[in-house]
This record gives sequence, C-alpha cells and structure tokens, in this order.
Amino acid sequence: MSKLFTPTRIGSLTLKNRFVRSATWENMATEDGHMTDKLYGIYRELAEGGVGLIVTGYANIVAEEKPNAGMMGMYDDSFIPEYKKLTDLVHQHDSKIMMQLAYGGTKTTHNLGERVIFAPSEVAERGTQTLGKAMTKDEIAYIVEAFAKASLRAKQSGFDGVEIHGAHTYLINQFLSPYYNQRSDEYGGSIENRMRFLLEIFEATRKLVGVDFPILIKLTATEFFEGGLTFEETREICKKLELVGADALIISGNIHARPSIWWAIALMDIP
Repeated sequence: MSKLFTPTRIGSLTLKNRFVRSATWENMATEDGHMTDKLYGIYRELAEGGVGLIVTGYANIVAEEKPNAGMMGMYDDSFIPEYKKLTDLVHQHDSKIMMQLAYGGTKTTHNLGERVIFAPSEVAERGTQTLGKAMTKDEIAYIVEAFAKASLRAKQSGFDGVEIHGAHTYLINQFLSPYYNQRSDEYGGSIENRMRFLLEIFEATRKLVGVDFPILIKLTATEFFEGGLTFEETREICKKLELVGADALIISGNIHARPSIWWAIALMDIP
C-alpha cells in the first residue's frame, strides 16, 4: 500500500501520489455548462483530501450538443476565467487536475429536440435507441477541430492535461465499434480505418497544445455484445496510441451497451 503514496509521472507531469479521481459526471453545472459553488466545493474537497490527480466530469466541446444535464462545458472562451479559478484552487493543495472532453453522439439523452446528432452511421444506439445522422467528412473535421480547440482552452485555463473520452458508446467509441461504424469510406471497415477519427483528434489536439501537455485517452476494453468492439481490437488501438505519443490510456468496461444494468447505485448528485 505504501507505493500508492509515492510520486509518479504521466508524460511530463509529476504527481505527488498515485491516487486518481477518475472522471465522474457530477450533474452540478448550470444548464449551459458553467461552474457552480457546489462544483467548486466538490473539487476543493478532493484536493484538500490529498488526491494526486483529479479528472473532471466530462465537458461538452460544442454548444449544440451535450450528452447529459448538469455537465461542464468547454465549447467557447467564456469558460476560461472560471476554470482558471478552479485549477488555482486545486493547485493550492499540490494536486493536479485534468479535464475530460466528450461528444455524446447517439448516446446523448439530454434535450434531443430537433437538433442533429452526429454518428458514424445510421445505427440506433442500443441503450437510448437514438438514431443519429451519418457524418460527412466536413462534419468529422468540425468535431476533430472542436476537440482540439477545447483542449487548448483547457491548457489556457490552467488544467494539467486533458482526457479524451473514447469509451462508453460516445461518438469516438462508436467510430471504433464495428457494430456502430458501418461506413464504407476511409473511416470504416478495418480497425485501422475505424481508429482514424480518434487519431485525427489526437493529432489535431497535440498540434495545438504542444508536446509537454499530457493527453490521456479513455477507451472501452470490449463492448460485451456480439458484433461489438473486441478486446483484441482495443489492444491494437492501444498499441497505435502508444506509437503516436498518447501520455496515458484509461481502459474501462462498457455496461452502457447493456441498459438492464444501468444505475445500479445512486448517482453522485442524489443526497
């Protein structure tokens, strides 16, 4: 156990210990994604408690799409001052903090309305049953740029790195999945093609934030259903991400593909 209290590194970043608060949706931001006293309080407690690295709940990268209510936003520069306040608060306790960034795609359940929801192909999400619009190459480029710009805003806000959410059936995961990605162009078919979207996001982000700003990638180990992303394919993705210079990989399960076991415990915002 003593090893947990020793310093470690992620890329160029030194952590005072090996305790990491993984990204958790708090449902405490305003409707448009801005910080609240409740959110500041959560992160203050984590930093005061001595956590080496805090990863925020996911933040949406474009104003017109958010996977869930109450999530943080990073889709324009108006967020930078309040996040600078957050990172300063965490750094006062010698903890580090990274922001998780996400695009929900058909996993989105919040205020669907009439808006367009992007997907690699027109395949309904197994849990939400939402059917998205198959993305054009221009729309793919738009989301790639949105991830990169949100990452740059995170750096300008004082965050110590970013985590790109490529798991849990969100848009990047769907591009990786042979079940959801049925494209016939260079973004579909082989695992090399299916990981192209993720690699373009990584490369565009690295170009904007520089080599000394850690980029973490969260991936689904396997989708746990026939025709979905397999463990062997995820291994290939991990090998490629290591080659291109990802600073760390976070591997998660994907119960989101099996809605019968969602929400087995109370959510964070429930007293």
